[in-house]
Amino acid sequence: MERLIPPTSSLKGTLRVPGDKSVTHRGLMLGTLAQGESTLYYPLKAGDTLSTAQVMRQLGAEITEQGEHFHIKGVGLRLKEPGDVLDCGNAGTLMRLVAGLLSGQDIFAVLTGDASLRRRPMGRVTLPLRQMGARIEGRENGQLAPLAIRGGGLRGIHYELPVASAQVKSALLLAGLFAEEDTEVLEPAPTRDHTERVFRHYGLPIEVEGRLIRTRRAEPFAAKDLTVPGDFSSAAFFIVAALITPDSEVTLEGVGLNPTRTGLLTVLKEMGADLSWEVTEGQEGEPVGWIRARSSALRGVAVDPRLIPLMVDEVPILAAAAAWAEGETYIPGLEELRVKESDRVAAIAKNLQNLGVPVEVGPDWLRIRGGSVAGGGLVEPFHDHRIAMAFAVCGLPKGVTVQDAEWASISFPSFWQDLDRLAGQV
Repeated sequence: MERLIPPTSSLKGTLRVPGDKSVTHRGLMLGTLAQGESTLYYPLKAGDTLSTAQVMRQLGAEITEQGEHFHIKGVGLRLKEPGDVLDCGNAGTLMRLVAGLLSGQDIFAVLTGDASLRRRPMGRVTLPLRQMGARIEGRENGQLAPLAIRGGGLRGIHYELPVASAQVKSALLLAGLFAEEDTEVLEPAPTRDHTERVFRHYGLPIEVEGRLIRTRRAEPFAAKDLTVPGDFSSAAFFIVAALITPDSEVTLEGVGLNPTRTGLLTVLKEMGADLSWEVTEGQEGEPVGWIRARSSALRGVAVDPRLIPLMVDEVPILAAAAAWAEGETYIPGLEELRVKESDRVAAIAKNLQNLGVPVEVGPDWLRIRGGSVAGGGLVEPFHDHRIAMAFAVCGLPKGVTVQDAEWASISFPSFWQDLDRLAGQV
């Protein structure tokens, strides 16, 4: 589906974005492992998380949709052996985290996904899970899916992550719930801590000492309701859209403001963004609040590489902001973006070029010279939801054409309707 976006002169209004994708994945998994029934309130219901719900059903959970919510009847700590291959669709988080879950179970399961997911690196999780005792086979010696897993008999390990990855950390912590002795993960830099927070919510063993996270074998635990905050990564598109579109003011309500996710706010403020936000609830769990963004004259900056793990999914929309900023923006530490749903470094560079923005590309960096976005350009999503939305926003003030616009539905099914509403087109 090709979508033509006319030049937009203003964005006004208030928006509540869909539920957080990361928390929804984890809520479905922990709800499955719990004993009893619970409700997952305001989850994201989109491509990736619907895949997680279906995989958890195949592992024994009863998951039904009740209006905006999921009702979950868990199976306890013993999952059912699936009768068919587990299809993770496009969801890398699902494949990596459920590999950790399955490694702790004395059952056999096979994980696969779409063509994009089957190209993404899985050795980063299969290597430490094998060290814990799981038997995992896959293409290129377990580097690529499909993955065949025979779990059980795990022992805890101390593992130092070679790269900062919340997905690998989470996979090991989930496996550690079934292992003899402690499982310890040492991060090279802080990453999003949704797994640690949801462990605490359910009363599961979790200890955090600086960059060291520790868990151990879990006892059966009771089901408990969980409310999912709005997804900061989804809010980010409309934050930047308001900043770069003249005469705009947009307020995002009910947004997750977990400090391990909001590095983008820090960078945008350094760029001169007129931004304000406040945490209003959930300080002890997932902090939630509002964000207000107004049209701003942005300037280029050199991004602190330590912030990249706190905004790894927001780099495409940061690049869109940089395209409108006066001067040069340098974004380092992007090696992880090479192995996302697309090679996001290459996809960002290609779309900037399509919109007339000068860009230099290195193995793990981008240098963007802002202030020269052309109208009428073409956005190529490369089968990547975040690229589709980020560069739709980038071209918004002058008009843009987005190829394969349906990719936005992977994480934000109402993106196009919400954009039209704020632009006063509905």
